[in-house]
Amino acid sequence: MNRKIGKYGALLTGISVLVFALSMIVSLIKENSGAFISYFSCIFLAIGYIIFACSLYSINKDNNKKALGISGVAFGIIYAILIFIVYYAQCTTISLNANLSNETLSIIDFSKLGSLFFNYDLLGYGFMALSTFFLSFLVDTTNNKNKILQRLLLVHGIFFPSCFIVPMFPIFNANTENVVGTILLEIWCIYFIPICILGYKYFKNNEER
Repeated sequence: MNRKIGKYGALLTGISVLVFALSMIVSLIKENSGAFISYFSCIFLAIGYIIFACSLYSINKDNNKKALGISGVAFGIIYAILIFIVYYAQCTTISLNANLSNETLSIIDFSKLGSLFFNYDLLGYGFMALSTFFLSFLVDTTNNKNKILQRLLLVHGIFFPSCFIVPMFPIFNANTENVVGTILLEIWCIYFIPICILGYKYFKNNEER
């Protein structure tokens, strides 16, 4: 059952990342036309990732790696909470209230680079990177094909320092072009989709044993 749930988690995460990537491209072509879908998909991305992380921990047979697994799941939960706060606000309060002042939007609107919620979003994905770093040690690499998954999860961990530190400096602010942030997110999507595909295959292969 853990392996089957893990497959579904990887699949949900992968689909959500793909929808997120496509909706951002649509938003570039026609401003804000795909914004709501991108925000909505990120909520399910977080749900799928938590299922993926918990399943990876559950099928781990090495008791010496339990602390690594628990740490990975814990950091994943922090990521999910931050993401829920950011994108649920986008799908509700911000999307449904046209009377919000510019001052308010400069704080809680994720689409405004340098806003508080934009920084929360970066911090959230930083914790996701930290989560994948710890979870990478749980991957069974006796099969050489799994080594790619492990390395992708491990290397993804390098995003944590940048996501944590960047908001402390005026790199992204209200004057930064939105296209810059979109390009960076598209690069992340291109990197993370293979993790979802290999994660799905990992759980499927373990299920067939």
